[in-house]
Amino acid sequence: MKALAALAGALVLGAGAVAADGGVTVKLPDVSGLSDAQAKALIAELAEVNVITSNCADYPITDGEWTLITGTGDLLAARLGLDASTYDRTYYAPAFKLLDDPGACDRIGPAARPLVQRLVGMGGGTTPLTQSQ
Repeated sequence: MKALAALAGALVLGAGAVAADGGVTVKLPDVSGLSDAQAKALIAELAEVNVITSNCADYPITDGEWTLITGTGDLLAARLGLDASTYDRTYYAPAFKLLDDPGACDRIGPAARPLVQRLVGMGGGTTPLTQSQ
């Protein structure tokens, strides 16, 4: 499952790029100007969109988009001083509970594209910088 791979295998590479385990490397957005409240709201949205796009067939995203979403979440978690357990408990556990709601896919899925565009507007990218072999 992509969400678990993000938690277990995402690795930040230098400033502003991330590679998911076995995936692509993309440019991450600049989140330095976000307040803590904005960072917490964004990380929650990222977790929800990650879970929904990874589990709802009608809302697929590319590997580059997924890496941008998960990498930005990891970047925000680090900025907020969250360890992996706290990150998972605080943001991913509630996001996975959304899967119990039959309307969650259609409610949250359409937010994926605007969220990706917002991250791109903040300096991130979805075009792979490198591809794992």
